[in-house]
Amino acid sequence: MAMVQWKIIIVEDHAILREGLKAMLDSTAEFSCIGEAHDGKVAIKTVCDLQPDIVLMDLSMPNTNGTDAIRAIKRKHSNIKIVVLTVHKAEEYIRAALEAGADGYMLKDDSRSDLLTALHSVLSGNSYLSPTICGKVVNGYLEGSSEFSDQNIPSCGILTRRESEVIKLIAEGKKNREIADYLSISPKTVEKHRSNLMKKLSLHNVQGITAFAIENNLITT
Repeated sequence: MAMVQWKIIIVEDHAILREGLKAMLDSTAEFSCIGEAHDGKVAIKTVCDLQPDIVLMDLSMPNTNGTDAIRAIKRKHSNIKIVVLTVHKAEEYIRAALEAGADGYMLKDDSRSDLLTALHSVLSGNSYLSPTICGKVVNGYLEGSSEFSDQNIPSCGILTRRESEVIKLIAEGKKNREIADYLSISPKTVEKHRSNLMKKLSLHNVQGITAFAIENNLITT
């Protein structure tokens, strides 16, 4: 059986970097770069015309910026995956991109292996954050240590401790089965907690959960 080849569009205003990314991805057996764009406005049209499986999106670009382009693309094509590739590590950029609908967020100083892992992850239906961003988490949080308190998560007071544990693990990209194994509960119970916390916080997708976790220091940048 032939391997599925994923169609990707690269959105990057620096030509040398864009060409390097294209060469790297085209050298794999699983990705085919079918289009490029140098700004957000061109990206929106190119995505609409070519209908890729996934978009690799810079944030700081002329004309329409990456965050606005993500929002416009997701509004019309919610099935198309988008991974941000940027230099910006600040929380406000991460939160804005995720709230716009980005499925993954990578940094330009991450490795080739990390980028490919991110692409595979979002194409499998998961969210993905750069290891650099995910690396710092609240110490002792999941163990329920004495350091855990409402002060650690100022906006999470309406959540139970278990719901707070679940939201953190979802934001780290773990699936229900992995969360169930980690917390020694059933997948059905995980799904119940997930449904309850999303209702309490008026969140509608994994991107919203991840943005909330970052904003409330469940995952620190």
